[in-house]
Amino acid sequence: MQLKGLVKFFTIALILISLFQLSFTFIVNNYEKKISNKLYKGKSNLNDIEKTTLKRTLDSLSGESIFNAGFKKYTYQQAKEQQLNLGLDLQGGMNVVLEVGTSDLIKNLSNNAANPVLVNAIAKANQLKTNSQDNFITLFVKAFKEQNPNGKLADLFAKTGQVDITTSSSNDAVEQSLRASAKKAVKNTFNVITNRIDKFGVAQPNINLDENKDIITVELAGTQNPEKVRQILQATAKLEFFETYTTFDLVRNWEPAEKALIAFLGNTTQGKATADTNKVATATADTSKKTNTLGDLKTATLSNNTTINDSALSKEEKIAKDRKEHPLFSIFQPENPQNDPKTGKPIQSARVGYMAVKDTATFNYYMSQASVKGSFPSNCKFLFGKVPDNKEILFVYAMRLKNAEGRPELTGEYITRADQDYDPMSGEVLVRMNMNTTGAQKWANITEQNIGRPVAVALDNMVYTAPVINDKISGGSSSISGSFEVEEAQDLSKILESGKLDAPAQIVQEQVVGPTEGVENIAKGKLSFIIAFGVIFLLMILYFNTAGIVADIALVLNLLFTIGMLSAWGGTLTMASIAGLVLTIGMAVDTNVIIFERIKEELASGKSHAEAVREGYRRSLAPVLDGHLTVLLTACILFIFGLGPVLGFATTQILGIILSLFCGILVSRLLTEMYMARGKHLEYFTGLSKSIFKKANFKFIEARKYAYIISIVVLILGVGSLFNGFDYGVEFQGGRSYSIKLNKKINVSTLGNDLKAAFGKAPTVKTIGTENQVNITTDYLIANTSKETEGVVSQKMYDALKGLNLL
Repeated sequence: MQLKGLVKFFTIALILISLFQLSFTFIVNNYEKKISNKLYKGKSNLNDIEKTTLKRTLDSLSGESIFNAGFKKYTYQQAKEQQLNLGLDLQGGMNVVLEVGTSDLIKNLSNNAANPVLVNAIAKANQLKTNSQDNFITLFVKAFKEQNPNGKLADLFAKTGQVDITTSSSNDAVEQSLRASAKKAVKNTFNVITNRIDKFGVAQPNINLDENKDIITVELAGTQNPEKVRQILQATAKLEFFETYTTFDLVRNWEPAEKALIAFLGNTTQGKATADTNKVATATADTSKKTNTLGDLKTATLSNNTTINDSALSKEEKIAKDRKEHPLFSIFQPENPQNDPKTGKPIQSARVGYMAVKDTATFNYYMSQASVKGSFPSNCKFLFGKVPDNKEILFVYAMRLKNAEGRPELTGEYITRADQDYDPMSGEVLVRMNMNTTGAQKWANITEQNIGRPVAVALDNMVYTAPVINDKISGGSSSISGSFEVEEAQDLSKILESGKLDAPAQIVQEQVVGPTEGVENIAKGKLSFIIAFGVIFLLMILYFNTAGIVADIALVLNLLFTIGMLSAWGGTLTMASIAGLVLTIGMAVDTNVIIFERIKEELASGKSHAEAVREGYRRSLAPVLDGHLTVLLTACILFIFGLGPVLGFATTQILGIILSLFCGILVSRLLTEMYMARGKHLEYFTGLSKSIFKKANFKFIEARKYAYIISIVVLILGVGSLFNGFDYGVEFQGGRSYSIKLNKKINVSTLGNDLKAAFGKAPTVKTIGTENQVNITTDYLIANTSKETEGVVSQKMYDALKGLNLL
């Protein structure tokens, strides 16, 4: 075999990379188990409060070094990011499909949303959507033309001052403008939802946009608060402009807040719990020599009178002591007020401090206490802002509210346009923003009152920029500058436009998987994998003798490489992925079966082992490539067009097929030739396989007429079944899917009929592994997109099952 050294190099490299990558999963699981055992003395079934405490403790230890790879030390957080991710079907979580409301966009773009022609066309388009794969703009235009053969779309959308659509615009021009607006609106909605995903604390969320169908699919593995997910994902985007406090305004408020917090924690159960957590942190700190704390990220004095300098304590003890004695300053670093070196005047920065992302929940809890809030002005509200190129730290801003309700004076609903642009004089990158008449007046008042001070721009309570106002801005047209890169300015302009969210998203499908179901799915996945692997492993040896051992080694390496690469690329292991792995086992073995059968034929013809091996690999290459490439092509199509489980299956399949070729052809031949180099040769026959080989004389060609007849009959039956129609699943016609564990075993058809009375038609019921665990899918009230509908359907499902004594 040529390039033997290169094959050997890649094989060893892949083995080392895969083992290294998968070691993170083992290390993280052991570390989490160790902390859990310290807290709860080996207790396995934790309640919700205990799980929350464990999570907080692990979050506080995110900077602890738990793995020394020689060339680099990995903290708990870094190791957790490297471990193999489990999908929601294996660890519990929520899958949500949202449909972007393009119909709302059309109403917003029209010159009269109540126009009967517009309303009727939208209603007809909604009807067509249930049985069509076209996007809503296509269906709307089609419906309008059917109802108004001689009508002009421009009559519905032409507005005063609008450039894209005028009264003389053709239908094609209006349609093109609507498509451009829809594409931009859908992207904006996608951006908003993507930013909101961070609120759930999910390590590896999966979010996909299908632009052709205006569908957004979100997978949140690990989240167990479905109501919060529904509320946040469907909420209207909140773009708000706030006046702010500056670093100088609050410089004297942090010390009293720290003292008030110490007093509060010292007199509450929470304070004792915090102290206990600190003990756990100290007890587990001996697993590392170095701890990455907030101070490691930016060295600075905590405050004018607060520094930790106790040389008698170890670093871990100092951290625990700091957390107890300085609960606020141990997680939050105030900004030091600074003066402009040129003018000597104070720099009016809206940033009052910074902190680690993992500590935001603790910070919010501290700031919500009455005694701590009393240390700040009553109209002060804290928000976070992202730090460029740093995902671990957030800036802290202090909003200066102007009314008792905490509402901003200006919101995104007044913005008509926002674009990235350049200053014609200096060439500086900036963002231009236009407002309507009402917004222009509000903006003029705000800028006049805040000359020389910053104003914060926040979307969904996340500050994106806080520029200093130079002059009063009248007319509604303004620009935001701040040494932006082009990409940063483009992102900010999208944020400003996202604030009005012309096309909100509504949940059209969801599936909640509990952690118990995830554990059971893992057990089933392991069992199916072990059975498939074990059966094939033994059959290869029983049929191919010592050559089967080579095939089994190639099979093991193929699986190791596939899982290792899946983990290295940040992929997620799901039940669909396990199915892909099982199929990969079959394809991997198929490669060696074809090759070994060819070698056996060459040996039977009288050739030597060396010649038989050479010819066997050469002549079997074409059919092996043919089989793998056709499957690879199918997997690539699924990867391009598939979402959710289909995408996971396709990803694993693509990896498995490519590595199957490498291991089945190159690695197995490398092992064979290494064995032959020692003057030995592999045995390809056993008594069983030799007997089958000699007696196998099947007359396939003579039986072709029977095959023709059977094929024609099956084809006719298949075509005939199309006229009978399909029972479309929730993926095609929409609906709500619930995974439920019942208190006893049931018959799925009986349960479907029993639920018919409650839902008007029998929902689809499927068992999930065990006979008392089911998935129920119903299209009840699917056309109703109001936020209250989900609660109505869920309650009806609960009442129906409760009435049947199944809960």
